[in-house]
Amino acid sequence: MIRIQQVKLAIGHTREELEQKLCQELKLSREGLLHYEIRKQSIDARKKPIQYVYTVDVQVREEARALRRARNPKASQAEIHPYQFPKPGCKPLNHPPVVVGSGPAGLFCGLMLAKAGYCPIILERGKPARERKKTVEHFWSTGELDPGSNVQFGEGGAGTFSDGKLNTLVKDTGGRNRLVLETFVKAGAPKEILWQNKPHLGTDLLIGIVENIRRQIEALGGQIRFESRMTDLSLREGRVERIEAVCSQGTKEETYELETDVLILAPGHSARDTFRMLWEKGIPMEQKSFAVGVRMEHPQEMINFSQYGTDYPKELPAASYKLARKVSGSRGVYSFCMCPGGYVVNASSEEGALAVNGMSYQARDGRNANSAMVVTVGEKDFGSSHVLAGMEFQRKLEKAAFLAGEGRVPLQLLKDFCQGTVSKALGDVEPSIKGAWAFGNVRGIFPKELSRALEEGILGCEQILPGFTRGDALLSGVESRTSSPIRIPRDSRMESAIGGLYPCGEGAGYAGGITSAAMDGIKTAEAVIGRYAPGKGR
Repeated sequence: MIRIQQVKLAIGHTREELEQKLCQELKLSREGLLHYEIRKQSIDARKKPIQYVYTVDVQVREEARALRRARNPKASQAEIHPYQFPKPGCKPLNHPPVVVGSGPAGLFCGLMLAKAGYCPIILERGKPARERKKTVEHFWSTGELDPGSNVQFGEGGAGTFSDGKLNTLVKDTGGRNRLVLETFVKAGAPKEILWQNKPHLGTDLLIGIVENIRRQIEALGGQIRFESRMTDLSLREGRVERIEAVCSQGTKEETYELETDVLILAPGHSARDTFRMLWEKGIPMEQKSFAVGVRMEHPQEMINFSQYGTDYPKELPAASYKLARKVSGSRGVYSFCMCPGGYVVNASSEEGALAVNGMSYQARDGRNANSAMVVTVGEKDFGSSHVLAGMEFQRKLEKAAFLAGEGRVPLQLLKDFCQGTVSKALGDVEPSIKGAWAFGNVRGIFPKELSRALEEGILGCEQILPGFTRGDALLSGVESRTSSPIRIPRDSRMESAIGGLYPCGEGAGYAGGITSAAMDGIKTAEAVIGRYAPGKGR
């Protein structure tokens, strides 16, 4: 295949125009273009008119000769690195591997193990995706929280109720990134995610996609046990021996044990009871910095005008932004998990505490854009070197947010946030929030040093994105679940100092989004497969 880069075409171009452009770039007749595959599509909005920019792999006859004839510096021999499935190891496996958590890390780890014949057992404390959707929507409409099945917990993990971003900064030379995207497409995702520069899957699509991946796992001999939460862990001579789990069905709870040689910990970043149990068991863990802040809403049309211009082609997707500012005290404030045309959601998972996140549907056609504006926090802010101090710091902020909104999402206009006064009325920006909201002192949720940093950072972004600091922009809180507050160390074989224990994904401190978590799940499965032979449960 010949790879051609920097192929530029107008917004709204046809397939025929793309093919004609490829022929021009390689000096081919139309008959000479045997096949082509788009590898990447991005938008160049730096100059007008706005254009699409493509990287395309082209199949022609006699490729070397065609390259010499074209004499095009943008064309070269394509380097394609397909994913290579690892060969099984030899060490006997006496029991099926157990995977804790069915977020992207646990789901993809389980899928790879199932494909290789290891018949994994996946424990998920929440409900299946479709039932989970009902409990989440019930919470948003009534405020009645199900602590076991919510925006954080349930099939698909926290990413199911998010913007569903699939781009990642993780360097990948092994084809895992492509494998993740191809797996999503086979499970029902639009094929465009294979080449879009910043692909995403909305919550409306993710629910069906994770269900289809689960069905693949089950068809291959794996199990997923919903409403099953790991509550204890037994070790013998420094190795995992068995776990205890509680299965909750309505008001009934049943405790059972599972013997296992391999325990893959992929519980997500909100599994606080699991973190505490692991700490009490002496599992090596480390405190980790993360970021906290607010969700900020602006009209999506304002963001579109800023990024595309006032006369932008309407075929373009809702525009996004990425902002960062250095502030006093050597802190940085930056945008996180920006949701074009999305919603702020009440993402709470504990009674008497409140956290927010951003979510969008596939169309991203909501009236507002929202993004977290956050500042990094660490041991100095936590006030303790204890491993779980960051987790307790999150809790402290979330309890303050719950009180600030009297159980509802607290909301404050930017001008009032800066003045420290509770807002009394909306401006021209109307909130797009899933769940009840109320005016409250969002600034008061944070220690003064953090609220000052957020104010300074947000106001400094006006230089980058005009209109960003409009007084009626909306701030809600608290955004506290940006990443895990702990890390469970692992070695080059992906294993903890505890034999047979494999920390995995975002909750263990090794990922930062759907794709990176899924890739980490694949890497963890590879480590298990490369060491052990398929055994019990086949």
